[in-house]
Amino acid sequence: MNIVSPSLPPLALIAGPTASGKSALALALAEAADGVVINADSAQVYRDLRILSARPSAEEEARAPHRLYGYRDGAEPCSAASWAGDAREEIRKAHSAGRLPILVGGTGLYLRTLLEGIAPVPEIKPDIRREVRSMPVEKAFAALVREDVHASHRLLPTDTTRVARALEVVRSTGRPLAEWQRDKVGGIASEVELKPLVLLPPRDGLTERCDRRFEEMMGPEGLAEAERLLARNLDPALPVMRAIGVAQIAAFLRGEMSREKALAAGRTATRQYAKRQYTWFSRQPPESWPRFTKPLDKARAQEEALALLLPQERKQG
Repeated sequence: MNIVSPSLPPLALIAGPTASGKSALALALAEAADGVVINADSAQVYRDLRILSARPSAEEEARAPHRLYGYRDGAEPCSAASWAGDAREEIRKAHSAGRLPILVGGTGLYLRTLLEGIAPVPEIKPDIRREVRSMPVEKAFAALVREDVHASHRLLPTDTTRVARALEVVRSTGRPLAEWQRDKVGGIASEVELKPLVLLPPRDGLTERCDRRFEEMMGPEGLAEAERLLARNLDPALPVMRAIGVAQIAAFLRGEMSREKALAAGRTATRQYAKRQYTWFSRQPPESWPRFTKPLDKARAQEEALALLLPQERKQG
């Protein structure tokens, strides 16, 4: 996946779990290397979720170009394939302008789709998609065991999104998802000089940052944002409605949960999400991708991380 050639245009990539300091590092890199920050987080694509997805602030976005943040309406789900097409175009524009494109995010599926390509699965039949997506995850997984046993061995029984995807593919196309994935198309890994960095800070500090982040989401601005989102009466199955923290804040706003219980539930959900991301980024990216394990709240640590990402000519300069 990581093909390096001096003749290829550079692409920086900063990945890792939520609250690991990705956005701040990406901004520092953009300012140091005349870069363009390109979002690779599946929640931050929706304009409905600035506070609730911890998007960079307007002030931060003004310090360097930011792309693919808040550019999608929450009523329309953004697939990995659709995002990858948009990201390819933003990377092309940055290269054309002589700037460094900087991918930043924690959605592994987005990054893998962009770099490795995507399986050319035909459009899922609408009636099959509706039926599968309306199933409780337990029922969908039981069906997957019967219809695509190999997929059921790879996936967690509680992984709602991936279980539904595998089941709808085999039902709609008659072929398991794994067969389609053997013929991926559209990846850009061979077209760029990839400079990746995976942030894996100490878990205790990450947990504290996750807790603080959710507390900020339950501040006045976050609650107002959640109220506006709920007022749209969107389908609860949409990704924007399933973003981490939305359900807990919604329960508080509807009077179904006290503030203290909502805070506790939201902290737990955020921690669990960060734990899943941490595990994924520990194991899934190639071993050649550097893992940075120091917390980025110290200037010296950020300088060390930047040194691993800056293009060679910038380091020499």
